[in-house]
Amino acid sequence: MADGNVPISTLGEAALARLCELLDNCSRGWRKLAEIAGAEKRFKCSEEELEMCSLKVLEPCGSPSQCLLQLLSERDCTLKYLLCCLDKMGHTEAFQFLSSVVQESIRIVVQPESQVVTEGTRASFTCWATGPPELSYQWFCGKQEVPGATTPELVIDPATPQTPDWYICRVNHRASFAFSRWARLQVKQSSSPASASGYCPTMVGLQILCQPQPCTLDEGDSLQLRCVAIGNPPPQYQWFRNGSPIEGARNSHLQVKLVTTAERGCYACKVFNLFQVLWSQDTVVEIGPQLFASGGSWREEDAGSAPEHNGPSQLYATDKVALLMGNMNYLHHKHLKAPMVDVHELTNLLRQLDFKVVSLLDLSKDEMQMAVNEFLLLLDKGVYGLLYYAGHGYENFGNSFMVPIDAPRSYTSEHCLCVQSVLQSMQQRQTGLNIFLLDMCRKRNLNDDIIPQVGALQVTANIVFGYATCADAEAYELSQGELFNGIFVSFLKRWLLEEEKITVLLDKVAEDMGTLEITKGRQALELRSNLSERRALTDPIKPSEGPEEFSVRNLQWAKAHVLPESRYLQFDCGARVQLGFAAEFSNILIIYTRIVEMPQEITRCEAKLTDVPEELDVDLKFTNKESPEEMGSSLSLAWSLSFPGCCLYSRLCGLQKLRVSAAPPHRCCSW
Repeated sequence: MADGNVPISTLGEAALARLCELLDNCSRGWRKLAEIAGAEKRFKCSEEELEMCSLKVLEPCGSPSQCLLQLLSERDCTLKYLLCCLDKMGHTEAFQFLSSVVQESIRIVVQPESQVVTEGTRASFTCWATGPPELSYQWFCGKQEVPGATTPELVIDPATPQTPDWYICRVNHRASFAFSRWARLQVKQSSSPASASGYCPTMVGLQILCQPQPCTLDEGDSLQLRCVAIGNPPPQYQWFRNGSPIEGARNSHLQVKLVTTAERGCYACKVFNLFQVLWSQDTVVEIGPQLFASGGSWREEDAGSAPEHNGPSQLYATDKVALLMGNMNYLHHKHLKAPMVDVHELTNLLRQLDFKVVSLLDLSKDEMQMAVNEFLLLLDKGVYGLLYYAGHGYENFGNSFMVPIDAPRSYTSEHCLCVQSVLQSMQQRQTGLNIFLLDMCRKRNLNDDIIPQVGALQVTANIVFGYATCADAEAYELSQGELFNGIFVSFLKRWLLEEEKITVLLDKVAEDMGTLEITKGRQALELRSNLSERRALTDPIKPSEGPEEFSVRNLQWAKAHVLPESRYLQFDCGARVQLGFAAEFSNILIIYTRIVEMPQEITRCEAKLTDVPEELDVDLKFTNKESPEEMGSSLSLAWSLSFPGCCLYSRLCGLQKLRVSAAPPHRCCSW
């Protein structure tokens, strides 16, 4: 039998449809499968998830089994484990069917590797797969088929600087297919004609093209060393300092941010493949204390004496604006719980730091784009801009994509928002600091073979990315009831108010996250930054423009965030009703009604909200409730304490869908 240690998601559409048909129409069906699969804790479904599966029978083409298999797939359940479950539940027909599918499944065992070659030499990529007999291969360059490239090995001879750089292989058997990983070919121009002609295209030896260079740095600088080699098979790297290997330093580039004197020493890179080992030249890195800080004065004629030290100068923001988006209730994907609590807590913390905060939940693609456009209008020269996103996401070719709630099952970049495109737009506003906190998965999207065409970013030295997890890894939320944070925000909120450079702050968050046993080896914060100044979220605001421009930005933000004033309504029956408002998020409004006066002849009186606009996302079961807890909001305790007693509460969601101002309809019932 072929290897069954592949995810359920590798099942083809036809095989999945047949398996669902067998499980939907049998007494030993999907519920029994859920029970047996749940013996392993990570595959156990909650009552809410099982109910969600059962409700699929009400949809025209709905399948409870498909819903269950989707849940298992999202938890990395393999076909091998699924086969064991079908065997245990005694579903012979489903077991035999899936066994035959696994037998015929295609599994790529040798992936093509990215490589660097010299101009004029021969390059080759290899892809091997196992599965049914008579597998066929087809190589692609980007989205275009490579003519005649129908063997496991793709040969490019000679390689030129004009040679396209991204390649992928598709392995076929009848209607089934599987794609390899993308592999990149980089062609380096030879330094001289002799060096090109002296390299034999068929040799397996290694050649170092770029040696690391010695350098002298101050504490707090970034160390960057580079060693580039070519060879066939492609070279691998391991960096050493003072003769000892550096953990995790296995790329051609070595980068250490915020160096201290502990990083000084002699560096070398070991370059190796199956046939040979080479060592780079030894490189001495000197690191000393920083001689003077920003704000100190130094002139060329003072070179013989110690520089004047006036202490670090205070940095300012001309304003501070944050856009916080959390997507939970997806139409075609797993629902999330943590984004609501995460966005709510970060909103409160950032407001303490004088940020103008826009907080939004459950946005479609058009609504996310509209929110970003409005966010950009609030940015200007010197403004600190912060974007936080919690929800489903992915990363292809170094570009991060945020997934809206209306994304189809097999979404691509066309259905999502690209974070790097948002950064480009922010740079055009000449912002003083660009911060992205992305609480989402960064796994590759296998449905998306589009190479993003994102233009070159400006070198502004003011960009900070804080990823909740590493590249090609997932971000997790813990199931601990209704009110809980995602893992990233659980640690971020401990440090957010600290008066620290933003990169130092995120380093401390990363260290804290590293102490959590449950996520070791699964999730770790990743920090990327080119920040050249000690900018912090706590920096004071000092408007650089005139008072009119500053007021315009304040007005632009206030238009969407200033609540209506509490009002009193007089009804014909003689009752007087108070109408009050509270904002849970920028697009979620709480309205309460309260009887403040009632004629003596009336024994009972209620004031209820009615005729809510159809475009709003309002569940009528959660309107006009006697207590905040009955409205379906887990955050009711955060705002209900300031409300008067004896009220009826209603929660209106999706305010961004309103195209005109809506006056809340109401009626008064008396007995």
